[in-house]
Amino acid sequence: MKAAIMQPYIFPYLGYFQLIKAVDAFVFYDDVNFIKRGWINRNKILLNNKEKLISFPCIGASQNKLINEVQVDLSDKQYLKLIQTIEQAYNKAPYYKEVYPIIEKVFNSSAKNIAELAIHSIKIVSEYIGINTEFYVSSESFGETKGIDKADRLIAISKNLGSNTYINALGGIELYNKAYFKLKNIELHFLKPSSAPYKQHDPINFIAGLSIIDVMMFNSPEEINEMLDNFELV
Repeated sequence: MKAAIMQPYIFPYLGYFQLIKAVDAFVFYDDVNFIKRGWINRNKILLNNKEKLISFPCIGASQNKLINEVQVDLSDKQYLKLIQTIEQAYNKAPYYKEVYPIIEKVFNSSAKNIAELAIHSIKIVSEYIGINTEFYVSSESFGETKGIDKADRLIAISKNLGSNTYINALGGIELYNKAYFKLKNIELHFLKPSSAPYKQHDPINFIAGLSIIDVMMFNSPEEINEMLDNFELV
């Protein structure tokens, strides 16, 4: 059984969903510290054929708070402006009519903190593109592991899941040691994502690394599923 553990990001990029599809069980790591100016509440979309950074407003965001402690207020006018920006960016995209209601559904949710909002965005996208991975939330299912240091907590959660293989995002390659995981009877791999260019508004100048929103606006669920298998384990 393969497992992955990752902080919840709101409408993350394609590589995040490659990691989800690559495993049997995926754990949202919501009870670790919030990262300011990270990707938990920020992302990039395509606006007027240029990369546009968007930020989802949080109340009292601080790196001294856990992700699930950082509150959101979806009635805030800034969220309405965000939705309008996304509408403006993609209202002529081929899959706008299918995808825009998904975005509206996320922002019409009852989420009270950024973890809930991000998790909702990931789950609803996963359902749309046909990912069948089982989801868990660390604060709900593995609270007893809180306080265990870094790699040991990942190992403990993996063992609680019955997993003998743990796959981490490539960014963790400098943090986690394969030999240490092996000593604990867990095989450690890192997922190196890859994304082939797809047709955007500008058919010549492709902009990579954008939110899954961009991928969904220009590709069918079937096409996206093929993209999800385009990665390498190292």
